[in-house]
Parts: sequence; C-alpha cells; structure tokens
Amino acid sequence: MNRRLSLFAAGKGNGRGGASRRGRAGGRVLVALLCGMFALLPGCGPFPAVESAHQAAPITVETYEGTFATVNSFIVSNGKSLVIIDAQRKSAEAEKLVARVKRYHLPVTDIVITHGHTDHFTGMPVLLKAFPAARIVVAKEAIRRDIKNYAIYMGASGATAAEPVLEPALRPRTAATPDGFDYERTIHVLPGNSLAMDGGGRLELTANYKPTEAPHMTTIYIPAVNALFLSDLGYNHVHFWMGDDLSREAILNWRAALESVLARYKDLNPTVYPGHGPPGDLSIVEAGIGYIDDILRVTTPPTTRARAFSEMIKLYPDYKESDFFLKYSLENLVPL
Repeated sequence: MNRRLSLFAAGKGNGRGGASRRGRAGGRVLVALLCGMFALLPGCGPFPAVESAHQAAPITVETYEGTFATVNSFIVSNGKSLVIIDAQRKSAEAEKLVARVKRYHLPVTDIVITHGHTDHFTGMPVLLKAFPAARIVVAKEAIRRDIKNYAIYMGASGATAAEPVLEPALRPRTAATPDGFDYERTIHVLPGNSLAMDGGGRLELTANYKPTEAPHMTTIYIPAVNALFLSDLGYNHVHFWMGDDLSREAILNWRAALESVLARYKDLNPTVYPGHGPPGDLSIVEAGIGYIDDILRVTTPPTTRARAFSEMIKLYPDYKESDFFLKYSLENLVPL
C-alpha cells in the first residue's frame, strides 16, 4: 500500500513516463485523503496545499489617462507578462505610456486595439519600437480595416479643428511611402474571442456590436479579477463623442449596447474601466444610458446649439471635454 501511495504521489499511475500538473495534484489529494482516514500510515504527515489547475493568476490593472481627449490605455499584468489595451492619440502620450510599462520589467506580449479611432491607435508605432516582440491584435478583421481606413481619412483631410494631423509613422505603406505602416501584416486578427496571457489569465473579447461610437467596437472581460473594459461604449464624467461620424441610429445602437452590457454583467458586478474617464462600477453604464437619453432630448428640434450646450452643461457640470467632445457632438446633432 505504501508503494501504491508513492506511485500516485509521484503521478506515475497514469501509465506515462511523467506526470502532468493535474496528475501530481490529484495524487496529492488522494494521499491526503487516505492519510486523513488512516492517520497511522507510515509517511503520513502534513501536506502542502493542493494547487488548483484553475487557480486565477494574480492579475493587476493600471490605468494610464492621456491628456488628449482624456483617453485611457490599460496595462494588464499577471506578474510574468503584460498586455496593453489601446495606444493613445499622440506619440508623446505613447512615450509616457511606454515609460510606465517599463517600470514592470516584464515582457509585453500583446497590444489590443479596441476600435478604429485615432485616440486609441496612434501610439502603435511608438509601442512597437519600445516592445518589438509584442503583437498588435484586434478582435476581428473589420476593426483592422477600420483602423487603416481611418488613418487614410485622417491623412487625406489633414488637421481639422477637432483633430491634429495624422502622424507620419501611421501613413499606410505604399510604393510611394515604403516606410509607412503596414496595417495588414502588423495588425493581427485573433482567431477566437479570447486572448491567453503568458503566465496565466485570459481576456474575453466581445466584438459583435452594431455600429455605435465606432463602426466596430470591442469590450473585454477578465474573469480572474472581474474586470470589464468598455472601450468607448463607456465614458465616465467625460462628455460622449457624437461627432460627424455618428448618426442618430448609431447613437440608439449605442444605448442598446449599454443595455445589453448591463444585463450581461449585472450579477457579476465587475470593476468597470471606460475608454474615457476613471474606473468605477456598473453605475458608469447606467449613467451612460441616461446621458444618451438627455443629449437626444436636448438636441431634438426646435433648438439651437447654444441652447443645447447650455442645457447639457447644467445637467453635467463636472464632465470633461465640453469644448471638444460636446462642442463637436452638438455641431453634428443640431442643424444650423
């Protein structure tokens, strides 16, 4: 019997030359149970805690808030590797993000871009230069197309009142611009709806939303720490962007998406990380639904941009980006 126990404890009872972690853990469980029943068995004594095959990685999340447009990037760590979510709007901001990431002294495996707006992808070349072994990944092919198409649009239109000029490193690679960014080869589409971290933990991606704040949007959930990343479905104490690339139909889709997120995650009550503004809880989602209802109401004709601006400021006096996001949203939603 002692020999049999030793075989199980060594993980050799499965007929293989070696044992998996699960086999070793199972052997320790059996030994512990038998020793509990037969305390006088030779060799029975204190046993170390059994390692669970599903033990959650010690994941942490750090928010980096950029100064341009109050846009967030996130550094996800499991103590062995890092994943970065979104890349900032300007190279100078991306450089600051790099400095924060380097403090971890851990390899960056992936940079997830949630959607195709410049405030979330402009920093890609800076991050790749700092972390050349990292992959840039998106949840679906449509997001890769959105990123490239938006870069082409920004490059063609130049600087606008709302947006700075596209940075040269993001000009698509062509025969005329051989040093440009190769969107097809540099941005990788994930084969499924999850991303496993090196060293433990996974990110669950959802990208089946109708057009909302962007044509295609990704939200991310990390089960190990009950963390929900809303991307630009979520703004917290920041006025929503509803500029000239959004229709009222897309805004209503946005509201419906927030309703679906609230229903899906209500019982989990996760920590919520919005694309703009500080983290919080699901009240961010509830407040977002209310914000959409309010801005659609105050922009319903007959009204003026000045009147709608005044009403929104009264309703949301402490919200940031009133002279940027709110201003250009009202130019889109209220006719002259």
